[in-house]
Amino acid sequence: MADVIIMGSGPAGISAALYTARAGLDTLVIGPVGGSLLKTNKIENYYGFAEPVSGKTLLENGTAQAERVGVMRLDGEVVGIAYDGQFAVSTASDTYRAPFAVLATGAARRAPKIPGLSDLEGRGVSYCAVCDAFFYRKKKVAVLGAGDYALHEALELLPVASNVTILTDGEKPAADFPEDFTVETKKISSLEGGATLEGVQFEDGSRLETAGLFVALGVAGSVDLARKLGAQTKGTAIAVDEHRQTNIPGLYAAGDCTGGLLQISKAVCDGAVAGTSIVKAFRAAKH
Repeated sequence: MADVIIMGSGPAGISAALYTARAGLDTLVIGPVGGSLLKTNKIENYYGFAEPVSGKTLLENGTAQAERVGVMRLDGEVVGIAYDGQFAVSTASDTYRAPFAVLATGAARRAPKIPGLSDLEGRGVSYCAVCDAFFYRKKKVAVLGAGDYALHEALELLPVASNVTILTDGEKPAADFPEDFTVETKKISSLEGGATLEGVQFEDGSRLETAGLFVALGVAGSVDLARKLGAQTKGTAIAVDEHRQTNIPGLYAAGDCTGGLLQISKAVCDGAVAGTSIVKAFRAAKH
């Protein structure tokens, strides 16, 4: 078991890890080295570089720096998080536990541009199976997504709903969905409903009757994970205090997921604040 688990291996996550690891805390960072920074060719406004530096170089240097001070790194995708006195962070293959956790997986993704989706949010369209599965007991539901995150959400719904259908919206399934689920790969044209969601209309004219649609596209973002624990959010950002702590004790957030200036310098600062705050809280708990 680690002392702190950091979800996200970008500037915010690695910055937090540097502070916790150098203070002697067992630090685990989960997440692939990548993100939007990996696609950035030239960075000219980051302190300390006389010449432009690529995002790839910056990420590689940060990762090497963290590993040098003892940070443990796992190249994996976080698909779920729970709290039972400690944080339990799940990947597709395992679960890791720690008393402190940091959400630093970047800004929230935009919702898919499917007609009717935004209108039915909270009335059949959900972004959190753990939060809302209870409301769909013995009802037909669907999960929108094609990867491990969609599989995780579907497994949360399986014991509750009468039927769970995976909708990939034209994408090839990227996860190994068991036979318990029907996988539908047709493109979606719109969602239908009045007061609540009633069905999904496909481009070929066919229709799927469903009471709930759980959006789980791509990988789980920080806001998705925060909502699973009941952490407060403001729009598409996680609400934090001056220590970068959420309203959940022991849960911190750093970087683009907290909103504000979407710059590397701000992400690094957030990570430093979160890391030092965790060190203080960890030491205080030991006394």
